[in-house]
Amino acid sequence: MDTKYENFPQSDDRIVYVRPVSIEDLPEDVQGQVQGARTLFAVHNSDGERLAVVHDERLAFVLARQNDLAPVYVH
Repeated sequence: MDTKYENFPQSDDRIVYVRPVSIEDLPEDVQGQVQGARTLFAVHNSDGERLAVVHDERLAFVLARQNDLAPVYVH
C-alpha cells in the first residue's frame, strides 16, 4: 500500500513521534468509532500536532515510513 496522506508534513523535518493514546483522551466523535480498543497510537509532528491515530503501534510506524518519515517512540 503506497497511499500518501495529505496531512503529513512535506518539510525537511522528517521525524515524527509515535505515542499511545487513551481512548478517553480522544474527542467524543472519535471515541464512538473505536470498537473494543482501550489504547490507540498517535503520530505527531515535532510541533505536537496529531497527524494520525491508528489501531496499533506497528501500523503507526508503517504509516510514517510509507510517507517517508522517520518515526520514533515517545512514552
